[in-house]
Amino acid sequence: MAKPLVSHALWAVIEPLLSREPVKPKGGRPRVDDRAALAGILFVLRSGIPWKMLPFEIGRSGMTCWRRLRDWQAAGVWTRLHRILLERLADADKLNWNRAALDASSIAAKKGGAATGPNPTDLGKPGTKRHVVVDRTGTPLGLSLSGTNRHDSLMLAPTLDAVPPVRHGPGRPRRRPDKLHADKAYDQRRCCAECRRRSIVPRIARRGVDASKGPGRYRWVVERTLAWLNRFRRLTICHERREDIHLAFTTLGGAVICFNQCKQFC
Repeated sequence: MAKPLVSHALWAVIEPLLSREPVKPKGGRPRVDDRAALAGILFVLRSGIPWKMLPFEIGRSGMTCWRRLRDWQAAGVWTRLHRILLERLADADKLNWNRAALDASSIAAKKGGAATGPNPTDLGKPGTKRHVVVDRTGTPLGLSLSGTNRHDSLMLAPTLDAVPPVRHGPGRPRRRPDKLHADKAYDQRRCCAECRRRSIVPRIARRGVDASKGPGRYRWVVERTLAWLNRFRRLTICHERREDIHLAFTTLGGAVICFNQCKQFC
């Protein structure tokens, strides 16, 4: 028997985050069930198929699933889901703030749109860049999007600021790692200053220095996380013209990675 796209454990986390169905005093067509819509969204995320090709028995309607993805993104559902899963990992002592790593990867954006730009490494074709910061074990902490023509170093601060406040025990929620490792693209005085302004010790590779002799041995975890995100076929190419839709898919992909780690460690 095939496993459901939305397991009982995942639905138990997401259901409390969703708003109730609005009352229809004049009746009308019944609303598509939220769990069915979520199943359609996850199916598109994992398979990469167009919305119009979504099987009826999975999500009922591709357009309905798209609207639900848009509305839940506007309501902050995916961001709250990501934060809750990070807190579960923190409660299980599986979130390591001692060292974090940050990197970016570029993907094609054939339809153009927001958060895209001419890719200098792909004959100027439109593309988007995914910036991710992870903890020492590779758990995605925060992410942001930009055009591929935007230098990586300019997105260091927005990516760090995308880390949600994670509650763990008494005291204030935490959202800053102790140290940040990054490659030579971030070897800028501005990047070091932005880290120190956030009480983060920068461990950035120096240009002209062999990576194997420096902090390169700590950065491989972010490369692995970027590979995990690329397992979601919808994220291998940016099909969305709207930045909020692509960000919703990317945030949901990061949340699914955190959920899988919760199943393993929590």
